[in-house]
Amino acid sequence: MIGPVPAEWSRHKALWVGFPSHPELWEENLAAAQAETAALAKALAGLGAEHVRLLVDGPEATAAAKALLGAFPNIEFVGAKFGDIWLRDTGPIFTAAGEAAAFAFNGWGGKYRLEGDETVADRIAQGASITRHAFVLEGGALDHDGEGTALTTRACLLNPNRNRGWREDDAEQALAQALGVRKVLWLDLGLMNDHTDGHVDNLARFAAPGVVVCPAAYGEDDPNAPVYDAAARALSKMTDAAGRKLEVVRIPSPGRILGADHRVEPASHMNFLIANEAVVAPVYDARAGAWAVEALEVLFPKHKVVGLPARALITGGGAFHCMTQQEPA
Repeated sequence: MIGPVPAEWSRHKALWVGFPSHPELWEENLAAAQAETAALAKALAGLGAEHVRLLVDGPEATAAAKALLGAFPNIEFVGAKFGDIWLRDTGPIFTAAGEAAAFAFNGWGGKYRLEGDETVADRIAQGASITRHAFVLEGGALDHDGEGTALTTRACLLNPNRNRGWREDDAEQALAQALGVRKVLWLDLGLMNDHTDGHVDNLARFAAPGVVVCPAAYGEDDPNAPVYDAAARALSKMTDAAGRKLEVVRIPSPGRILGADHRVEPASHMNFLIANEAVVAPVYDARAGAWAVEALEVLFPKHKVVGLPARALITGGGAFHCMTQQEPA
């Protein structure tokens, strides 16, 4: 029987991290994005007690990674061709130790088709038994409680640019067969300007079985305030696969974060990453980030919670959760 997918707080054998490797994609933000990735890798290998497998593409990227990290303990450099660093979406989803599921990937609905994205799942799942599925699915579109409950958004999972004609029951049947999902909790919209069409790992995450965290607007000009409030109201009325009424915890959003072109970025503290012994959250505004870290410390009392800058990474469209994939022990 497949799944359910282990919760992210389950013990990891390794944590895969994508290292920014393509100057044509990152342009003037490449060096800063590489530095933010190196800081993440050090936090995961150190505080997080993870074996980090850092995926690097090409000799120049490998040299840059080694210059930043040296021989840092528990960080392994793995060479592979890949399109970009967003391994949560292009990589496999591990359904158990030594078992993985791989899905079709179409560049988030045809927006970004990059050479190497079609092979990176095989590289990450090497050594595991891999089951392939023909439908389009990105890992960031789901969040799992480890007991068969999955969070998602209609805006992404039912978008016709993924699997044309899908209704909720089609998606639920596919997720049950591929990942052992027993119950899907449906939210509506994702964040403004999110090129993923609304991945749930920017909006709502499980912190424990029956406990979901989602943002509260920071600042009166937070562009996603209505989306946050709608998600919190919907979640407060839901139960999980075990029949528990959800406890909904809200933490500050980063607020209105603008890019160099003054466009609102899809920045979110929900893109935190749960490691073996740490939780690492992306930070964009110092005050909002500090409050978010304090709130996460209450939710994860057995983990060391740290906030790290992710201003350069968000220019590529994501942050820490997007660029990683855990391999369960």
